[in-house]
Amino acid sequence: MTALGPAVMLGFLLGLQHATDPDHLVAVATIVSRSRRFSDGALVGVLWGVGHAVTLTVAGGVVIALNVALPPALTTGFELLVAAAIVGLGVFRLRDALRGFGAAGPERMLADHDHDGRAALHRHGHDDGDHPHVHPERALLDVLGARRSIALRSIGIGALHGLAGTAAVSLLILATLRSPLDGFVYLGVFALGTVAGMTALTVVMAYPVAVALRFRRAHRALAVGSGVLAIVFGVVYAVRVI
Repeated sequence: MTALGPAVMLGFLLGLQHATDPDHLVAVATIVSRSRRFSDGALVGVLWGVGHAVTLTVAGGVVIALNVALPPALTTGFELLVAAAIVGLGVFRLRDALRGFGAAGPERMLADHDHDGRAALHRHGHDDGDHPHVHPERALLDVLGARRSIALRSIGIGALHGLAGTAAVSLLILATLRSPLDGFVYLGVFALGTVAGMTALTVVMAYPVAVALRFRRAHRALAVGSGVLAIVFGVVYAVRVI
């Protein structure tokens, strides 16, 4: 068996493991915590993985083709960008919490459960009292920007993580595989493993989040908790990188 065979198998396993890196989990969990529907939360992992795969494959492919190593200053810069992005996710999550839980805020009227995608307006009791709910059609939800924002953040954060991971993955390939073609194959399999791993993780996260978001108090606690966690983690991550 050539060196490529074991490398491909190892690449997929390392891709699965790579998805569980703490900075990946914190970033993705913060995004998933905004997803009212299980399907939307599960899709976060797929989109994050796609963004990660694109930048990792492109940047890593350039490094492999040129047979060079990225300068430490550049890799440190990428890591600091990741830290800043995680802090930014936390800030946006806290902003959502502050905007969404006012007594007369629009989030109070937006339903946190589904009627098979159909529009509806009705009234029923919740743990914070009896008040009307609006069930807009899914097209209107897209116009409001909630799902689109989650999708864009997932892809963007995944792409940034892909850049930050380029150096380590490329060095491993350069040290073990001599052919650029072998390196591209390894990158592709590694990226596929990362997509699979993160998708599985977000599927596990999405269900309890979707259930929790049905309750106003749990919704608020989840928003504040995930926001604070992301900010603290991002700051600590940046300090460690420096």
